[in-house]
Amino acid sequence: MNNLLFYPSQLLSIGTLACMLLAAIAPGARANDDEEDPETPPSVQAPSKPKKPKPAPTPLAPIPGVRLEQNVEFLPPLEGKPRKEKADLYFPENVTAGQKLPAVIIIHGGGFNDGDKAKRREINIGTNLARNGYVGMSINYKLRKTQGQVTWPRSVLDAKTSVQWLRGNAERLGIDPDRIGVIGGSAGGNLAAMLALTQPKDGFEPTEGPHANQSTKVNCAIDLYGAVNLMTYHDMKMFGGVSREEAPELYIKASPTTYVHKASPPLLLIHGDADDVVKLDQSEILAKKLLEVGAPHELVVVKDGPHTFHLEDHIDLRPKVIGFFDQHLKGMPAR
Repeated sequence: MNNLLFYPSQLLSIGTLACMLLAAIAPGARANDDEEDPETPPSVQAPSKPKKPKPAPTPLAPIPGVRLEQNVEFLPPLEGKPRKEKADLYFPENVTAGQKLPAVIIIHGGGFNDGDKAKRREINIGTNLARNGYVGMSINYKLRKTQGQVTWPRSVLDAKTSVQWLRGNAERLGIDPDRIGVIGGSAGGNLAAMLALTQPKDGFEPTEGPHANQSTKVNCAIDLYGAVNLMTYHDMKMFGGVSREEAPELYIKASPTTYVHKASPPLLLIHGDADDVVKLDQSEILAKKLLEVGAPHELVVVKDGPHTFHLEDHIDLRPKVIGFFDQHLKGMPAR
């Protein structure tokens, strides 16, 4: 039985993947911590309540074959205050001396309101990347936590700063600064697509911090079930409660579909056809726009796929995802 539907594009598709119904959790993952807090339309929002402070991050358990660096600072101070948002780094356990590895940024979801770099999906992706010869960088970014708080475009700037940070620390990390990709799920999928599609002329280049002179360009990107056309989605709290009707220009500017261009890096879209949080048509809209301009892309539809899954817990997406990065970051043939 085939659980993947491949949409033709300018990228070479791999053969049909076998359906593997797995319930695997990456070593070190904490059970039941992969639930998203998706953006809720204002019509069904409950009155806001003060949130209790979150406990300090729990160290991840050791992961076989992976070396971890946790809670690494990568963001410069904001308004004179140190940033709470940190990153976790995933390295292959054994690396040949002098070898320069490709790197992939991992961006969590949560409706731009919640989520964390060390959720089950992010651990799974980081683990699989490291075991396949990549350095993974799972990041936190500015989230909306209080009513009326505006956190966009800070979230985009934070994600782009992670690219600058990788390049600025390439020597220490043992990575090749010319081979950087990105993958994100849900809200992180939106940000991954923004990293891939926006250009310096679009006004999202970070200008603060010690690595502001570094490029934010990525070589390729994977968007897992992200909302990418916000005008056809719903009103978002990250704009401080401003609706689409009140400020359509904000929603258009925060939509990756706005920045599609022929020279964009290869983009892989993966979306479940049973997703009831971010409908499949979000990825279909982006795929159509990419096709219209001749930009390299592929849309993979996961049959009966819900919202929020990692690379192993619905079907085995590892061959597709790792194969995509191998092709565009290691120069290997398409699988």
